[in-house]
Amino acid sequence: MQTAIQQIQSELQGLYPKTEIKSFSNLIVGKLTGFSRTEIIVNKNTLFSDEQRKIVDSFIEKLKKFVPIQYILGETEFYGLPFNVNESVLIPRPETEELVDWIQNENKKKEEIKILDIGTGSGCIAISLKHEFRNSTVDAFDISEKALETAQSNAILNNLEVNFSKVDILNAPDFDQKWDIIVSNPPYVTEQEKTEILPNVLEHEPHVALFVPDNDPLLFYRRIALFAKSHMQLNGKLYFEINREFGKQTTDLLTEMGFKNTEVRKDISGNDRMVKAVISEQLSVNNFISD
Repeated sequence: MQTAIQQIQSELQGLYPKTEIKSFSNLIVGKLTGFSRTEIIVNKNTLFSDEQRKIVDSFIEKLKKFVPIQYILGETEFYGLPFNVNESVLIPRPETEELVDWIQNENKKKEEIKILDIGTGSGCIAISLKHEFRNSTVDAFDISEKALETAQSNAILNNLEVNFSKVDILNAPDFDQKWDIIVSNPPYVTEQEKTEILPNVLEHEPHVALFVPDNDPLLFYRRIALFAKSHMQLNGKLYFEINREFGKQTTDLLTEMGFKNTEVRKDISGNDRMVKAVISEQLSVNNFISD
């Protein structure tokens, strides 16, 4: 096992920061052995089988091509829960955990609430909220069938019930139900920002879940807000993860559309990252429909 760790560190040297390579080593060895980090140290002289060594070799080759470690392992953790991930879904980010935490803290005294997650991807937001609000009804939309399959597998993995549906929110049908909370982490990276995206993200994570046209960066926020105006309970809350460059523009948009108590929150890195707004009356959406 120690030989495998040294091999990982040697072959990846110069491609990734040392701390990241060390993390890769722990994750790979943990995946192959089931050992915790402490157990890896204690059992460092454990010998790997030929099959385990072949797997290590294949993982290293993928890392050299900058395939994200989460895709290589097929799993990650989000909000303390295990999730399957693959190239049909975005890898859950710590910033999104902060969004879930905001929703959990603001609404923890409520029971039997109805929650909708739009653009669910791996299901990380919907499933985590169902875990926190056990008596709630949680629905989740996504345009991708493969993403929905992954999300459903994650709900089963965590023994939680979430209602997943294939819905294109840009052309959403009408629903005869209303939700107390609507949350979304929609595509928000502009095309011109592609040059700033690392290869492991740009070449492997699904572009449909990442990018939005330069000429309409608030496209999904506007359409989701329109949907929310006719599908939220009075005093319902709308939560978004946002592009750090568009905090004020997003809150201005929501205010213009009649939402109240708009608020921007920063993430742990100090960037504008989350927005909340409240619907205080049922307003007509007709004046806000835009292509």
